[in-house]
Amino acid sequence: MSTSRLTTVLGSLVLAFGLATCARAADKPKAAPKPSPWKPVDPQALDRWKDMRFGMFIHWGPVSLTAKEIGWARGTSVPVEKYDNLYKEFNPTKFNADEWVSIAKEAGMKYMVITTKHHDGFCLWDTKLTDYNIMNSPFKRDVVKELSAACKRQSIGFGTYYSVCDWHHPDFPLTSPGGSKRRERSDLDAYNRYLLGQIKELATNYGPLVTLWNDVPQMFQGRGKNTINMVRELQPDIVVNDRTGDGGDYGTPEQHIGGFQTNRPWESCMTVSARGQWAWGGDQDGVKPVETCLLMLIRCAGGDGNMLLNVGPEPSGVIAPCQAELLKKMGAWLKANGESIYGTRGGPYMPTRQMASTHKGNAVYVHVLEWAGDSLKLAPLPAKVVHSRLLGGGEATVTQTDAGIEISVPAADRKPTDTIIALELDKPAGEIAPVQGAGDGPQQPAKKAPPKKAKKK
Repeated sequence: MSTSRLTTVLGSLVLAFGLATCARAADKPKAAPKPSPWKPVDPQALDRWKDMRFGMFIHWGPVSLTAKEIGWARGTSVPVEKYDNLYKEFNPTKFNADEWVSIAKEAGMKYMVITTKHHDGFCLWDTKLTDYNIMNSPFKRDVVKELSAACKRQSIGFGTYYSVCDWHHPDFPLTSPGGSKRRERSDLDAYNRYLLGQIKELATNYGPLVTLWNDVPQMFQGRGKNTINMVRELQPDIVVNDRTGDGGDYGTPEQHIGGFQTNRPWESCMTVSARGQWAWGGDQDGVKPVETCLLMLIRCAGGDGNMLLNVGPEPSGVIAPCQAELLKKMGAWLKANGESIYGTRGGPYMPTRQMASTHKGNAVYVHVLEWAGDSLKLAPLPAKVVHSRLLGGGEATVTQTDAGIEISVPAADRKPTDTIIALELDKPAGEIAPVQGAGDGPQQPAKKAPPKKAKKK
C-alpha cells in the first residue's frame, strides 16, 4: 500500500472513531444541575414586597416590664429565673391591635412584623407546642391572632419574626447569657421539629404572611432550607429573610443603611429608640429626630432597599406617645412625597451623602439632602429630560447638556430634610445603568458591621 493510501485509510479510521465518540457523548445524559438548597420565591411576590418599601417592626413581650433588652437581658441584667417568670405578671390590658395597625398606617407603613418568639422563647400566640406562651399569662389573649386580623381589616401586610435560636428551650444546645453557654444535654433534631411545628402554626393559622423574619441562626446551617421549603409549600409567595441558617430571599442590614444594590433585595431594620434599644426601654429611652428617621427611609429607597422601623410598646400594651407622634410626622411627609418612595427602585444615580435618587416608569426622583452650592450638578444620562417639577410646589430649573444635568432651586423653595425634583425622561429609567451620584463619596459602605448593641435584638 502506498504511503498516501495508508494515510487516507488511517485518517478515515480516526474520523470514524471521533464521530462515534461524539455520538456516544451526545447520547450520554447530561448531569442534572445541582438543586437549589431551597425553593425560590415568585419574583412577582418579591416585587410586591419591594414596592411597599416601609414597614413597622415590633419587639415586645414580658421583658417590657423591666425596660431591658428582649432576649439579651436574660441571664445578664435580669437573672434567668426572674426573667423566665415575668410572663406571670404580664397583663397588657391596654393592648389594642387595631390601634397599633392604625399607627402604622398613619405612618405610611405598608406592612408589620412582630416578634412572635424572640431568643427568650416566649410565644405571643396560642401555640400548642409549649406552655410558655401568652395564653398562660394573666392576659390570656392571642396577640398574634388579633394583630393578623387587624392587619386584614385595615389592608396592611402582616409578617412574623421568629427567632431560630431559643435559649429557654431545653433541647436547644445553647442558653443564656446571650447563647454563650452550652447545655449539658440537648437534642437539636428535636428542637428543629419544634421550630418547624411552630412556624407551620404561624403560616397556617395566622397568614397569609408577607414575610417570615428569622433571626440569629445559631447551630442551624444546613437546617434552614427545611424552614424555607416548608413555608413555600404552605404559601408560595411568602418572602423569607436571610437569617434562616441557609440564606433566603433578602438581606437584613441591622442598624445601618445597606449599600446601593439592585441585584439582591434588602431591608434595613432600624430603631426609633434614641439609644438603639429594640424592646421598650423606659421613659428615658427617647426617640430619634423625625429628620433622622426620614433620611434613613430615603437612603434605603435610594439604595434600592426597604426599611423596617422598630417600635417597642410599653408593658401596658400602648405604643408610647413619643413613638406614635414621630411616626405620625413621617406619615405626613409620605403623604406629600410618597410617590418618590413607594413602588420605586433605587437609582439611576447611586446615592451619596449629598443626594439619593429613585425611579418609577419614566420618572427619576432626585432627592437633594444637602445643598453644597447654588445648584446640583449631575452626570449625564442616556435619555432626554422632557419635563421637571418640584414636589411640594415651587420652582426648579433643570438644564441638560452633553456634560450633564444641572438642577437649581431657589433657597426659599428648598424643603427641610429633602428637596425632591421629579425628572420625566423620554424612556424608562429602569433601562439606564447606574451612574455615580453627585457629592463626595457614597452614602454608606456596602458592608458595615453593626454596633455591638444592635446585634442584641
